[in-house]
Amino acid sequence: MKATAYVLLALVALTGVVVYMAHASERSDEEADLIFGIKIPPGYRDWKLISVAHEEGNLNDLRALLGNDTAIKAYRDGKLPFPDGTIIARLAWSYVPSEENNKAFGRAQSFVAGPVTNVQFMVKDSKKYAATGGWGFAQFKDGKPDATAALKTCFPCHEPAKARDFVFTQYAP
Repeated sequence: MKATAYVLLALVALTGVVVYMAHASERSDEEADLIFGIKIPPGYRDWKLISVAHEEGNLNDLRALLGNDTAIKAYRDGKLPFPDGTIIARLAWSYVPSEENNKAFGRAQSFVAGPVTNVQFMVKDSKKYAATGGWGFAQFKDGKPDATAALKTCFPCHEPAKARDFVFTQYAP
């Protein structure tokens, strides 16, 4: 009985994510961010999953990291540095408890993605972004470039991952 409840709960959650992602991938935002000139890539929500993460502290969010075909091939082949044309997307949602799930489990233990906080992109172009390790950075809120984003701090934050071409996220097949 419990196994059936878990499976049903997982299917309901997955259906919600798929419906949300399908709706969001239809957007055709054309505004570029102000620092690196990056636009939201069309169809990015259909890219393959690289990894997921939970950030605590001030951010307290859930993240999905997606990669375009170039990124996924480089990850799978273990190719560093990443080739030009690589794009990595980071989608973030607030991290909230699920009362509905907790009722099914009989105790407080479930957290789910809440409201979207932002979407970020890393775009590899070794010539265009030579000053920042070959990567351009962008952040969007509600489909619009985030004018308040401190994107000038992106590269310094990524410098500790220089040995992995400034990319923190590792791929586990």
